[in-house]
Amino acid sequence: MGDLRLMKGNEVIAEAAIRCGCDGYFGYPITPQSEVMETLMAREPWDETGMVVLQAESEVASINMVYGAAGSGKKVMTSSSSPGISLMAEGISYIAGAELPCLIVNVQRGGPGLGTIQPSQADYFQSTKGGGHGDYRLIVLAPSSVQEMNDFVDLGFELAYKYRNPAMILTDGAIGQMMEKVVLSEYKPRMTSEEINDKYGSWATNGKKPNRDYNIITSLEMDSAKMESNNLRFQEKYKQMEEEEVRYETFQCDDAEYILVAFGSSARICQKSVDLARAKGLKVGLLRPITLYPFPKKPIAELAKKVKGFLTVEMNAGQMVEDVQLAAGCGNSSVPVKYFGRMGGIIPTPGEVVEALEQKLIEA
Repeated sequence: MGDLRLMKGNEVIAEAAIRCGCDGYFGYPITPQSEVMETLMAREPWDETGMVVLQAESEVASINMVYGAAGSGKKVMTSSSSPGISLMAEGISYIAGAELPCLIVNVQRGGPGLGTIQPSQADYFQSTKGGGHGDYRLIVLAPSSVQEMNDFVDLGFELAYKYRNPAMILTDGAIGQMMEKVVLSEYKPRMTSEEINDKYGSWATNGKKPNRDYNIITSLEMDSAKMESNNLRFQEKYKQMEEEEVRYETFQCDDAEYILVAFGSSARICQKSVDLARAKGLKVGLLRPITLYPFPKKPIAELAKKVKGFLTVEMNAGQMVEDVQLAAGCGNSSVPVKYFGRMGGIIPTPGEVVEALEQKLIEA
C-alpha cells in the first residue's frame, strides 16, 4: 500500500508525476493550478529521480518543450488553467498530429477571457472537441476526488503511450485546491530509451539504431493524399479509443426514473442531490462520466430506454448536455434531456440540483 497523506489536489498531481516515473515537467504559473509546479520545485525531484522541472517563459514555450521531449519518447507533462490551455492549443494540435504521448492537466477557472480564478467546467468543448485546429482528439479524464487526481496521472500516461496521443486530466479549481486523504502510488522507475523502444515501439527520435535509420517526427505533410491517409489513421485510432477506453460510474441507477449526468466537482454535488431526492420519494440516480472523451454513449443510450428523463449538471452554460442528448437519442428515444448549471465560478448546491430536477423534468 502506498503512503496515506492529507494533501491538496494540485500537490497530488505533482507527487504522482514524480512517483510514476515522469521524465520532465514544463509549465508556467497561473491560478488556480500554480501549486503543481510549486510542489515540484519544492520536492526537487531532479535529485531523487532525475526528473527535469522547468518554468518556461510562457505557456506557448512550455507546450513546445513538451513537444520536443515527447518526440524523444520521454514521459513528459505540463499543467495550466483555462486561458493558459488556450495559449497551448496550437502546440497540442501539433503534438496530436505528430502522434506523440504526453499528459496535460487543466485546472479549470471561470471564463471567458481572463474571467475569474474560481472553479468552472466551461472548458468541456475545448477539451473534448479538439480545442485547436484540425480533426484531432484528446483522451480526457475527469477526476472527482483528490484520490483520482493521483490515480489519473499514471492512467493518463498509460493511455497516452498506448495510443501515441496526448491525454488530458480535466479538473477544476475546487478539486485542485481542496484537501482530502489520498493513498499515493508506489514509485516507478524512469524508463530508459531501450525500455521505451521495447514497450512502445521504436518511433522516438532517440538516434540511429543498428536495426533502423533515424526517426523523423513531424505533423507537416505537403502531399494531400498522404495527409488524408494520416487523418484516416487518426480516426481509426479514435474509434479504437471509443471501443476500448470508455470509463464511467453509476450511483443508484438500477431503479432510477430520472438520471443526473455530471462529471468532476458537479458529480460530487450530485451524489448528495440523489440522496436528497430519494428522501423525498423521487427515484433518482447519477451517471458520472470518467472519460469525457471517449464519452459513455452506450450506457446513456441504454438508460434512455427505461428512464423518464436526464438532467445534466454542469458548471458552465450547458456543454456536456449536447453529448447526452446525442447519446440518449441513439435508440430513437424521445426521453427529455435538460440542463442545469451555474457559471462565473459559482458551484451549485445539492438542493438547487433537486429543485431544478423537479422544475425541468418532474413538474414540466
